[in-house]
Amino acid sequence: MRITRLIMCVFFIMILAACSDFTAVEPKPSDMEKEEHKKEESNSEDHSNVQESKSENNKEDAEEKQIEPVTNTEPQYKLNERNWTIEPINQANSKVVLLTIDDAPDENALEMARILKKLSAPAIFFVNGHFIDTPEEAEVLKAIHELGFAIGNHTYTHQNLQNLSDEQQYKEIVGLSDRIEEIIGERPKFFRAPFGSNTDHSRKVAKDEKMLLMNWTYGYDWEKDYQSKEALADIMVNSPYLVNGANLLMHDRLWTKEAIEDIVEGLRNKGYTLVDPAQISQEK
Repeated sequence: MRITRLIMCVFFIMILAACSDFTAVEPKPSDMEKEEHKKEESNSEDHSNVQESKSENNKEDAEEKQIEPVTNTEPQYKLNERNWTIEPINQANSKVVLLTIDDAPDENALEMARILKKLSAPAIFFVNGHFIDTPEEAEVLKAIHELGFAIGNHTYTHQNLQNLSDEQQYKEIVGLSDRIEEIIGERPKFFRAPFGSNTDHSRKVAKDEKMLLMNWTYGYDWEKDYQSKEALADIMVNSPYLVNGANLLMHDRLWTKEAIEDIVEGLRNKGYTLVDPAQISQEK
């Protein structure tokens, strides 16, 4: 009996010891749980890095959108009234010429404008009022302007201003500027008197109208010897008066239209750049 009790006591003590050892041991994560935990930490770090990277990129994009291109709106050239050439301001290219076309828009001006546009060749089209009297003629002027060309004032009826009264001169000049504004929505910035014949009053009117008065350095297409494509192109490119800043006079004529591409290419082959009228200062 005593032996039985002794055995039961020993057995009971062993059970208590086993229970004590079991509760003392903390559960450890399995290898798979460890890997999953590492992945979660890694993903969390990667996600954080991505968010930081996106934040930086968005910040850079925002900064780039705030940067606007800087364009030089200052005039690059000015008119020399002593010889009517175009002179560079500061460091602008000096080997340039200016193309101008008078008596527009008659029968050839629009096609000339299209040719010049194809060649990326800027020019001033000096307009006569009697060529824009009808709605159809007005549409031609509007089309030339929409091609990107400067429109100049060449008086309404192309009369010699020295033969007109002050009042008549005013009507010839201001009346045309009014008509041009009706058609293209802006007033001309350049004035050229017919035959280059100015008066004190025409100079004052042009100044009051904020137009730059200009004549030219050379032109030939009204002379009989140069009323063909070949002859005109040759003299315009090889004239002894071709100098840096030359102010070239041409007209709305069939032979001028036929020669205009050869003239542009010939001038460029000689190293000349065509001046954009928008870069010419309006100040004298």
